[in-house]
Amino acid sequence: MSVEANQLASTSANDPSDYFGDRAHSPPRGRCKRTPSPFLSELMHISVLPKQVLEYLDPKPNENYIDGTLGFAGHSKLILERIKPNGRVLGIELTSEVFEQIKKQNIERLVLENNSYSRLQEIIKKHNFLPVHGILLDLGMSSWHLEGSGKGFSFQKNEELDMRFNQDRGVSAKDIVNLWPRQELEEMLIEYGGERFAKRISDEIVQTRKDKPIKTTSDLIVVLERAIPKRFQQGKIHFATKTFQALRIKANHELENIKQVLPQALKILEKGGRIAIISFHSGEDRIVKNFFRDHAKLGHLKTLTKKPIIAQEDEIKDNPRSRSAKLRVAEKL
Repeated sequence: MSVEANQLASTSANDPSDYFGDRAHSPPRGRCKRTPSPFLSELMHISVLPKQVLEYLDPKPNENYIDGTLGFAGHSKLILERIKPNGRVLGIELTSEVFEQIKKQNIERLVLENNSYSRLQEIIKKHNFLPVHGILLDLGMSSWHLEGSGKGFSFQKNEELDMRFNQDRGVSAKDIVNLWPRQELEEMLIEYGGERFAKRISDEIVQTRKDKPIKTTSDLIVVLERAIPKRFQQGKIHFATKTFQALRIKANHELENIKQVLPQALKILEKGGRIAIISFHSGEDRIVKNFFRDHAKLGHLKTLTKKPIIAQEDEIKDNPRSRSAKLRVAEKL
């Protein structure tokens, strides 16, 4: 896993720029490339907080679980081992390329769905997947999206600005920077990236696109180089970090999806069932924390983690992306 991949997947609440690494280099200028490499992805991705997820979900033989962010099935394989012989996992994966790789593995008792977890109730109805004893969401993106997808998630590569986990859904980062009004760009950069130079960046984006479209990661880096004062381009964290993060969150409706799935999860869980959510961004964690708190007050949930569970030093050493992971768990009453 690259330095950028390690930190891009481990955004912290106070420093979202953790996502992108220590002074990562800007992408090379020149022709844009899109070279997805799905076979490399499993080697690059390590599931975070695996022991803690199993401890808090506490899966038992013959129970059914939902992994709403399947990825390369790291967590799901651990759960499947605990719920055999007849327990099943419904694995939901939004990215088609990743889904196809997992599908080829023919994992026993893993029910697959290429979709968004925000459509949870619809998916459960489709597969008649009941009862449900536990739900897991790992909201971090896999290293494959950076290293192998070719979708412009990484500013270390010169790729087309897309940033969608699934190109059949949402609006691309390229459309956002080329079509959105200046004010909306500024608000997005502030809300999702915490970018102090949001106004300067949005002004420069609008000025640049008058002459030619901003199509690639390299094009965007050039814009940011002009907008951000030089003395703020030499720090430990790459100056493009917050802009790239904001675009990715917006392009994939990430915070909206979390808000949509939580009520659905509560509704379909069996009494005593548990929901475990791993977040990497302060906005994600805040949504989860508030939902658990509010429904605990209403007597719907019991929060099992008074404070979020974080990775220990040994895991962080082996898997740096776990550094900013926060696990919250609640049980349905």
